[in-house]
Amino acid sequence: MKIISWNVNGIRAVVKKNFFESINDLNPDVVCLQETKAQEDEVSGALSPLNGYRIYSNSAEKKGYSGTALLSRGNPLNLKNDMSIAEHDMEGRIQCADYENFYLVNVYVPNSGQKLDRLDYRKQWDADFLEYLKHLEKNKPVIVCGDFNVAHQPIDLKNNKANYNKTAGYTQIEIDGMDNFIAAGFVDSFRFLHPNKVAYTYWSYRFKARERNTGWRIDYFLVSAALVDKIKTVTIYSDILGSDHCPIGLEITI
Repeated sequence: MKIISWNVNGIRAVVKKNFFESINDLNPDVVCLQETKAQEDEVSGALSPLNGYRIYSNSAEKKGYSGTALLSRGNPLNLKNDMSIAEHDMEGRIQCADYENFYLVNVYVPNSGQKLDRLDYRKQWDADFLEYLKHLEKNKPVIVCGDFNVAHQPIDLKNNKANYNKTAGYTQIEIDGMDNFIAAGFVDSFRFLHPNKVAYTYWSYRFKARERNTGWRIDYFLVSAALVDKIKTVTIYSDILGSDHCPIGLEITI
């Protein structure tokens, strides 16, 4: 099975930038999109030229903000949105597709804010999300993918010292949150296969960041330890444009 995850930074914008050609070339079984910035009817309208996929979306109550979408060639047994915690369930950040042998969770983790004004909320969100994942894992293994809005280690961002504890996505609280996912048994599949490889998934639109490869690796596939031996490849498609993030892919024998 080939799964693609991509923060598209607006579904209505990305479909005008070779999105369909990119998906066709990648030829995935499932596509998990984050930051669709659209309501459900707008998502389905934007994706209407796409053939062969069933489209599921989870939109924020606030229009033009956040949101996730999952496109699947084969129908999951069930698909459920959100983690059933009221304060977290208004922004369309979680989808859980139930497949025969695993759960696939599509997530867009909250950003801590330019002035770190949501950092306390983010800490609680990470804790509650981990508990949600561990609850799922009691039934069957979990693959969780998406924009986690954190660079886990110094290797995962270009200017680690300048950003540490100053910039959203690289504070100790956020790093601790990712540490907790790993300590709970989830495996960062890219880092598992490529322990020393420098690769980024996000570049600011400012300061020619992508041209200079001044980036961050904040998009992940985390998998239950039981699935590690089934991973075939994990790929960061840094040459695919259309968003300030690039797609990432997991091939796994399920």
